Amino acid sequence: MRILTRYILREVTTHALLGGALFTFVLFMRDLGHILELVVRDSASLTDILRILAYLLPNFLIVTIPMAVLVGILLGLSRLAADSEITAMRASGMGVLAFVRIVSIVSAVAVALGLFNSLYLAPRSAAATLALTNSLKSAQASFEVQPRVFYEDFRNYVLYIQDVRPAAGAAVWHNIFLADLTQPADPNITTASRAVVVSNDPRSIRLHLIDGGQHQTSPTDPNQYNISTFSSTDLPIETGMQEDPHLGRSDTPILALPLSDLWRLANSPDSAVPGHRASIYRIEFHRRFSYPFACLVLMLIGVPLGLSSKRGGKSTGFVLTIVLVFVYYFLSQIGIALAKNGKLSPFAGVWGANLLFATAGILLLYQMSRGGIALGLVSSAGVWLNKLLTRFPRGRRFAASSGGLNLSTALRRFRSTFHIQFPLLLDDYVMREYATNFALILSSFSALFLIFTFFELTGDIIRNRTPLVTVGDYLINLIPFILYNVTPLCALVAVLVTFGALSRTSEITAMKATGVSVYRIIAPVLFTTLVIAGCLFTFDELYLPAANRRQEALRSIIKDKPAQTFLRPDRKWISGQAGPSGSPSRIFFYQFFDASKNIFANLTVFEFDPGSFVLKRRIFASSAHWNERVGQWVFENGWQRTFEGDTISSYQPFTVTAFSDIHEQPSYFVKEDRPAQEMSYNELSRYISDLNQSGFDTKRLSVQLNRKLAYPLITLVMAILAVPFALSMGKRGSLAGIATAIGLAIAYWVVDALFQAMGNVNTLPAVLAAWSPDLLFGIAGTYLLLRTQT
Repeated sequence: MRILTRYILREVTTHALLGGALFTFVLFMRDLGHILELVVRDSASLTDILRILAYLLPNFLIVTIPMAVLVGILLGLSRLAADSEITAMRASGMGVLAFVRIVSIVSAVAVALGLFNSLYLAPRSAAATLALTNSLKSAQASFEVQPRVFYEDFRNYVLYIQDVRPAAGAAVWHNIFLADLTQPADPNITTASRAVVVSNDPRSIRLHLIDGGQHQTSPTDPNQYNISTFSSTDLPIETGMQEDPHLGRSDTPILALPLSDLWRLANSPDSAVPGHRASIYRIEFHRRFSYPFACLVLMLIGVPLGLSSKRGGKSTGFVLTIVLVFVYYFLSQIGIALAKNGKLSPFAGVWGANLLFATAGILLLYQMSRGGIALGLVSSAGVWLNKLLTRFPRGRRFAASSGGLNLSTALRRFRSTFHIQFPLLLDDYVMREYATNFALILSSFSALFLIFTFFELTGDIIRNRTPLVTVGDYLINLIPFILYNVTPLCALVAVLVTFGALSRTSEITAMKATGVSVYRIIAPVLFTTLVIAGCLFTFDELYLPAANRRQEALRSIIKDKPAQTFLRPDRKWISGQAGPSGSPSRIFFYQFFDASKNIFANLTVFEFDPGSFVLKRRIFASSAHWNERVGQWVFENGWQRTFEGDTISSYQPFTVTAFSDIHEQPSYFVKEDRPAQEMSYNELSRYISDLNQSGFDTKRLSVQLNRKLAYPLITLVMAILAVPFALSMGKRGSLAGIATAIGLAIAYWVVDALFQAMGNVNTLPAVLAAWSPDLLFGIAGTYLLLRTQT
């Protein structure tokens, strides 16, 4: 029995570790891009990055440990049942409880790890995340400022610079424009030719300004205007940055509480608890225990379902895993949301899913020992699913259709029409295998992403009483976004599964024995993948942007946010349009702009010498409107000042006037803030050109513009890279293929996120940042493919 015990434990543990790694990797992907941006900005050391990763892991493990246990039990036992090994073990005298006893070893270890993680590691990591977030705020502030972009995250200050150069522990800025908005209607202006920026403490930075001047106005007396110059001065600025949602969460202070403090607050009256009701703390207290013990609960329901899979095999196990994960976490989130709204007690809300699954598991174990209709239905579903997956890719390949034209005749006519030797019957066979696997994997991954998204929104759905029709409409419109993002990964897995299966059944050997080279065998798969890549780009151009806009609007409804708008009324600073060589540079500042009537309120225009960036003229008007007849802005009730060094060379108040050299049209000031995924390639290109002239940050958009071309092509690159690994797996099975796919996917996403982060902070040109992952993985795949025995 010891041999069987070790054998079953090894099978379950292997699948559990693989599933846990996959689920944890998926959760890590949300934060990976932002974390890597900290690396390339040099605003966090490598030690800090490793600490961030370590602090995020415990919070993910709370969810993924129970999921890993369920995956291990269902896939491991389903594999044994599919090979009739379960039947042999039971014939040798092993009962259902013997399997429960063996698998409970894995569950007990998982419970112990889950409790240690939930009660000890997770609270400490949450507290450490808060401390680390605060320490990184000012470091990020000094390095996030980019040239020719208005930076408004400093408290009471707006900053605009023409050039920035990072240095060790500091940043050097050139041609600085700094507006003090303590008096928003009359900002005080500081200009300087250079500034050295150093992070003093977590809440401020120090600017050492060199060769500049200060312009101060009086809010009550427009005739009073003071100018002072300096060779150097120091100016401390509070960062005032908002908390980074990627490093922390709104409920992080509760998550960071030790168990003793949580218990004390949970049992205190509401009046004695600061910030939250006592029930919120009771919910968190119960949650820290319920998820670890879910390992035992899911084991009770996983063992009978895994043993009864019979010929359904891993396919049945995988489907059951998706269904059970969805049902369990759906019930758990529903219960927690009802408890937060006071509809259930904290104990019933948090533990309800565990109690329901435990009851169902005990009933299934009882039925398995006695026989029952429930497990019979599961077994029949497994057999039906296995037959479907077996027949679907192979069914009627060579049978005549109703019209009497068989496949070979159709292919022969196609080749003779276009005078090519493609596709042959062998190509059709390989393409069908690959296309079938690709479709099944794409459906499975899309279902997983939909389930995770639904979990995330469950609390909002209950709290805001969102109609299920709206939720369903949102999920339907989310499917195109999911399909676009998971297609390269699905192509990778499909190639590994397809050629892994052909190698395992010696079909590759048979093909090579007939004189067909490996390159000719993989040609139909690469052709199909290239077609998929082309379809992906077309899909992104014609349909995806509109679907993304719809799903974002529906998501706002679910979260009870205001109707989505792309207009940014908070943008009150904008650079003027570039004029002929030698013309002055302009910056516009206004307190209000009515785009429907083309009217400004409290408009200020700053003009700078294009070479030295010295302030040469300043215009203020309490209002300004666009005159269609003359095609100019009409300024009302204001003044104009021109400057020579540190003196005012002229001062001209006015009631009504126009300035013919200010040629910006009203449409120039109507800017939108649209996400890249909601625009096609041409729309995004025009949008970037428009924003560039206005002094807005377009680095990220430029990277995304190039990625609209590079990302679909990574589908082909992944297929090329996967072929050598698939052919080298031999008869090691699909588990090795899935593990390889996870490793390659992790490598690609890390490299892709790193290069994106480097492009976002202007460390690399946008073209290089977008195309480097394709080039690197394409070169690696081609090299490995050329070394493969043909």
